[in-house]
Amino acid sequence: MPVPLPPEVVRAFMETDEAPSAHLDMLNAISFRTVGAGLRLGVFEELADGPLPVASLAERVGADPLGLRLLLDALVGFGYLVQPGGAYANSENTARWLLRSTPDSFAPVLSFWTTVLSELWGDLETSVRQGGPTGDFYAWLERRPETLADFQTMLRRLAGWLAEEVITLVPAPPAGGRLLDLGGGHAGYTAAFCQAYPELTGTVVDLPGALSQGRAVVDGAGLADRVELRPGDLLTADLGTGYDLVLLFNIVHGYDDRQVAALLDRVAAALNPGGRVVLLEPLAEVPEREPGVADAFVRAFSLNLFHTQGGRAYAFDELAKLLTAAGFGEPEERMLTRSDADHLVIATRA
Repeated sequence: MPVPLPPEVVRAFMETDEAPSAHLDMLNAISFRTVGAGLRLGVFEELADGPLPVASLAERVGADPLGLRLLLDALVGFGYLVQPGGAYANSENTARWLLRSTPDSFAPVLSFWTTVLSELWGDLETSVRQGGPTGDFYAWLERRPETLADFQTMLRRLAGWLAEEVITLVPAPPAGGRLLDLGGGHAGYTAAFCQAYPELTGTVVDLPGALSQGRAVVDGAGLADRVELRPGDLLTADLGTGYDLVLLFNIVHGYDDRQVAALLDRVAAALNPGGRVVLLEPLAEVPEREPGVADAFVRAFSLNLFHTQGGRAYAFDELAKLLTAAGFGEPEERMLTRSDADHLVIATRA
């Protein structure tokens, strides 16, 4: 978490230019890397039942007592731990957000991003110089089952939070209609749509590793006879035809303009006339969005997309141009109340 500073110190760094604000960025980067190490070592889970002395904790997590003590002291300084009576304990915020057992735990998000930033961001300037990624993000992800599981858990929980509102904003598909979910391996949105519309059937296309959680979601919802999970690459797999609704949820931003155009052409070919494509995207330019955490995240996320995948966050006008070029009518933008960053873009095949 951000380095705890009294107001007068914050002013010196952030308002008066009496001190370099980059020094705070450096400390916050260390804080982020430190909490990621604590998470992977299992420190917070071991402290879930109460305080422990360093010797006991070191034995439980399999760590060197001196190294662990230094890590714990840093976590105390950053506010992730407290130290009552010489032992170490989770802070209230850590107990609320960083235990994987809590339903809306932030641990999968933190674990995913610490791995991405630790392993993939070392050559950020190279991708900026050459104008594209230095590796294959999804191949990297498929080689790391734990990171892939965190990634899919993160997306599945987002789907669980947004799906109810999304369904109310998307026009109902026809009775007996067919849904195609591209890149929605966790199957959260497909399951939600099929539960909302009992005659709807769905097909989810994604890479094999991404579909592992989708099977559990589909089976748990009793939808195995109505939802097909089909492994394949979105740009090359046979998508079939005759769909009434295509979902591209958190997908388009992973591709460059040329790839997005090719993907939308494939979507248009898969849809029935009058069928709809729905994009769920963090838009680059949203006048209604106040500067703050959501805006800062979208800017940082867009840079990460460019570096790791060659994509970026698109503005609505850019997506509208790509959609109309693929044969869709004038797109509509619909804002969500449950997320400051995510927006729907809906277009109908002419």
